[in-house]
Amino acid sequence: MKKQIKFGLLVGLSIPVLLVSACGDQLENTEKLDTTDKNIETVSAQVFAPHEGINQEPVPLEVERDGTDVFVKMTAQITDIQLDNDTLYKAWTFNGEAPGPVVVVNEGDTIHFTLDNMDPAVPHSMDFHAVHTAPNVGFANVMPHEEGTFVYQANSPGVFMYHCGTEPVLAHIANGMHGVIIVKPTDGYPTDNEVDKEFVIIQNEWYDYNDMGDMIEGEPNQVVFSTKALEPGQVNTNGTVGALIDTPLEAKVGDKIRFYINNIGPNEISSFHVIGTIMEDVYIDGHPANHQKGMQTVGLPASGGAVVEFVVKEPGEYKFVTHQFEHVEKGAAGKIIVTE
Repeated sequence: MKKQIKFGLLVGLSIPVLLVSACGDQLENTEKLDTTDKNIETVSAQVFAPHEGINQEPVPLEVERDGTDVFVKMTAQITDIQLDNDTLYKAWTFNGEAPGPVVVVNEGDTIHFTLDNMDPAVPHSMDFHAVHTAPNVGFANVMPHEEGTFVYQANSPGVFMYHCGTEPVLAHIANGMHGVIIVKPTDGYPTDNEVDKEFVIIQNEWYDYNDMGDMIEGEPNQVVFSTKALEPGQVNTNGTVGALIDTPLEAKVGDKIRFYINNIGPNEISSFHVIGTIMEDVYIDGHPANHQKGMQTVGLPASGGAVVEFVVKEPGEYKFVTHQFEHVEKGAAGKIIVTE
């Protein structure tokens, strides 16, 4: 039986003693919960002991709307993801996906967010970059086998990162607990009537499993692109090497394509570039006021987002990459197949 804990919009609410700030105090039971404890017995260097043998099936995102109130339910769970031919990663995930499922709301909506923590040993939380809230309230930890509900408003349009904000934050993000929330502007974008197809593109990197030393000092083993379905029937992938090469996006000659892009990081920047075209319209962080024209490359810091729009004028294969080509060699490439 899961314990349900609710949090409101008011900063002045008291915090139950079982919950801690997403960016605050450590839990007393560190012997059980500290994922960086070198004394924890593990079956192998690749497995955190309490997660041994766990491979929880992906869970569909739950979203319901009642006027401007949007009710979103997600899970925190442990799910195996095959990053490449040689790497099976026991990912810490939202809903069994890494990146997690895309969340789409409208400017002015009130988000009622519930996190069901299915992890048997580690507390998790949700940090939405798209909202205003006191982090110790709105991004508070949810303990294993419990649910927490949080309420906040989405008043600024854009393409935002979400991630687990539980300490150490780097470990939770790098192990897979990240995704994108899109807040659609009330008045849309000036180019809405010109766009033919929309896709979500996410960049992230992977390090040695649950290895804080490698996450802090090392270079990523894989840097990858994924896409999340905006509507039924669209391609939906995890952040795996070759995901958008093996399953390319599709378009027709003359289509104006819109990418909602986000660089999850957690550490590297992205120099996003579409080979064979120019990004005629770019909205930095996805805000309509940040409109730029005719860009060859869009710089995305870790967590940075953008809306980018371009036209494909001839049939063929159009690759998109980060122009840090060392990262392309590690997997950061996708492609669009354009036909007549």
